[in-house]
Amino acid sequence: MIEAIRAWAAQHTSEGRYSPVGQIFHWVMAALITFQLYWGWHMSRLPVGGEKLSGYLVHAELGLLMLVLALLRFLWRMIVPGPVNDADRLGWQTWAAHVTHVLFYICFFGLPLSGWAMWSALDPDLPLAVAGVIPWPQMPFETLPGWIQWIVLDWAEDIHVVLIVVLLVMIPLHVGAALKHHFWDKHDVLRGMLPDLNEDEVREEPRHGLTPREPAPEKTGG
Repeated sequence: MIEAIRAWAAQHTSEGRYSPVGQIFHWVMAALITFQLYWGWHMSRLPVGGEKLSGYLVHAELGLLMLVLALLRFLWRMIVPGPVNDADRLGWQTWAAHVTHVLFYICFFGLPLSGWAMWSALDPDLPLAVAGVIPWPQMPFETLPGWIQWIVLDWAEDIHVVLIVVLLVMIPLHVGAALKHHFWDKHDVLRGMLPDLNEDEVREEPRHGLTPREPAPEKTGG
């Protein structure tokens, strides 16, 4: 089955494009993170009370959805390697893009995990569910002494804030780099993450002459 999935995805990755599944993961996560950042800011402006607690519950349950999607996306990337495109030939820019992807994944996992820890340490009388649908347990902090729970809460909150700052720095850098590649450098990076509107046309040889698993050739000076 895995080979069949890879063969299907290769129809897209061999042309420097992400598979439709990879594209869906990317844009759904982008929309979810954008909403979560807005919602977190919105909750900070609410007075303490039932509305604020309900807002935190929505934030927590969407965070769990982000955690599940991040795990599925990571597994998908393990099965289907990303395409080789123009961004794989740019020296330090390619290295910076790889570092950015790693930092994004740290945020994708670290934010919901730290949020889950905060919710569990507070132990509110509200059950968790992924996107409000699939029941989700709390971390087993209820047996710990109260002072340890406060330490867990404090550390989890600090990690959460740091990762939010990392996201707020990385998102404009990521968007700016994608726009630069597309409009200034005329690279195929952004195109590879957009739906192929010409799927009915006969596919030709890959534009790069590379398969997704082949390393990109180094640029030679001259």
